[in-house]
Amino acid sequence: MNASDPGNVSEPRSSRPIIGLTTYLEQSRTGVWDVPAAFLPQVYFDSVIQAGGIAVLLPPQPVDAAIADRVLDGLDGLVITGGKDVDPARYGQAAHVATDEPRPDRDAWEHELIHRAIARELPLLGICRGAQMLNIAQGGTLHQHLPDVIGHGGYQTGNGVFTIVDVHVEPHSKLHGLLDAVDVPLPVPVYHHQSIDRVGAGLSVTARTGDGVVQAVELTDVPFGVAVQWHPEQHEDLRIFAGLVDAAARYRTDREQSNRQERDHP
Repeated sequence: MNASDPGNVSEPRSSRPIIGLTTYLEQSRTGVWDVPAAFLPQVYFDSVIQAGGIAVLLPPQPVDAAIADRVLDGLDGLVITGGKDVDPARYGQAAHVATDEPRPDRDAWEHELIHRAIARELPLLGICRGAQMLNIAQGGTLHQHLPDVIGHGGYQTGNGVFTIVDVHVEPHSKLHGLLDAVDVPLPVPVYHHQSIDRVGAGLSVTARTGDGVVQAVELTDVPFGVAVQWHPEQHEDLRIFAGLVDAAARYRTDREQSNRQERDHP
């Protein structure tokens, strides 16, 4: 599916699943204002909308399990988006000189959302930082600076220019089914200087580049928990977003049926 084939958008608007997307919190300028603001590049929520979902934005804020559950009660699916590096203190490391200044508010927000989403089997998609955040939330670690590991900076050449790399997708993975990935490399856009090192509990690696860099992981014990190191929102291929939206629609239907049964048989 590509941008000219928007999948579920022909469905009635009221039936579309609601997808939450986490946002950045950065200093932003608009007109006379120069203030901290929550924002997200339009391509993220456009991809959700074009795939047939309703997009809602989730800015960083103080959180505990009860607040995260209250937020997730209103969602049918969740996207943990890209952004600044996760604080390495979360996985027991001192910061590399190339690692971004920590964003503890966003780290805590997404960590709690991830754990509560997994607990209720809410469909979950992680993108770039989102894949790393999922891995860390599950007890994994990161390579903080890939050039130290592989000897080059080809995964993040700078100036906001995405690099196209070939990834090899595991044949029996959820990702393989979503992408109809045959046994040939899949070209994807990347922009990252970190990557998954030790894989977290309950995750399996489902895509790598030829040099061994992890490019996707999946939760093994939930119906839909997919995370990619690349940026599908930068691609005209909407199949991963369509997969999330389809899973979210099923989740919504199952939840509504369960609620009806509880009302009918208290």
